[in-house]
Amino acid sequence: MGVSELLFRMLRYQAWANGEVLEAMKGLDAGRHAEERSLALRLMNHCLVVNRIFAAHLAGGDHGFSSANTAGTPELGELRTELAIVDRWYLDYIKTVAPALLDQSVPFVFTDGDNGYMTREEMLTHVVTHGGYHRGEVGRLMIQASTRSGQDIALPWDTYAVYLHRSEPVRRRQGT
Repeated sequence: MGVSELLFRMLRYQAWANGEVLEAMKGLDAGRHAEERSLALRLMNHCLVVNRIFAAHLAGGDHGFSSANTAGTPELGELRTELAIVDRWYLDYIKTVAPALLDQSVPFVFTDGDNGYMTREEMLTHVVTHGGYHRGEVGRLMIQASTRSGQDIALPWDTYAVYLHRSEPVRRRQGT
C-alpha cells in the first residue's frame, strides 16, 4: 500500500470517527451535562477549525482564522454538517493530489504568528492524529458526564481497527 492509499484510508477513517463521536455526543443532555457538552462541542469545533486551517495551507489559500477555535460554538447539528464538508474536502484532496506533491514542504504561519514548515504528507497525518487526540478527550468527557450524572451514555467505539472491520467485514475471515 502506498502513502496516498494509506492517507486516503486514514482520512476515510477520520470522517467515520467524527460521525461516530458526534452521534454519541447526542447522549450529552444540554441540561444534565451542560459543562461536558459545552467542552465537547468546543473540542470538536477546534478540530473543525484546525482542519480548515490545514486545508487552506494545502490549497495555498488564506484560512482567515486568527485562533485555533472560534469565539462562538456551533450546535451539534451544524458542527456535524461542517465537519462532514471538511472531511469530504480531505478525501477529495488526497484522491486528486499528485503523489509526488505529498513530499513537498509548504511554508505557512500558525494562528499565533509563528512560522511553520511541513510536507503535505505531514499536514495530512497531523490532521488525522490531531482529530484522534481530541475525539479521545471528548470520550473522556462523556465518561465523566456519565459517572457524575449516573446516566448511562453510549460511548463511541471509534478506533481504526473497529472502523476497518466494520467497513470491510471480510477482514473477520482473516483473509480466507
